[in-house]
Amino acid sequence: METGGLSFFIDECLSPRIAERLCEAGHDAVHPLHTGRRGERDDTVLRRCIDENRIIVTENAADFRALVGQEELHPGLIILPCASREETWRFLMTAIDFLSSKGAVIDVMVNHLLEVDSSGEMALFALPGPGA
Repeated sequence: METGGLSFFIDECLSPRIAERLCEAGHDAVHPLHTGRRGERDDTVLRRCIDENRIIVTENAADFRALVGQEELHPGLIILPCASREETWRFLMTAIDFLSSKGAVIDVMVNHLLEVDSSGEMALFALPGPGA
């Protein structure tokens, strides 16, 4: 399945090296450190990601889940467990592989949340949910 050409926003709670490695792997990824946007409010980050069609990757589950859940249309949210930089990278690569097994990742992620737990288990949910 295709995984190239995806656009990601790597939240500042994660290492900027994650964004660099994604770019090296052929994706378009940004981190606030590289764009001069450190400290932006989560709602501002979300608005920018919607405008730029970027999947948000974060460890900040509660705040982003609530914000994204209020949007009628969004490019998706990947929530990773708090882990070392290398573990985070492996979790993210496994998540991308998981999503690509379901079809074109960008299509699979629209209005969805993928949550990865510390054991590497994946759960994909519609967000907002039905009837929201």
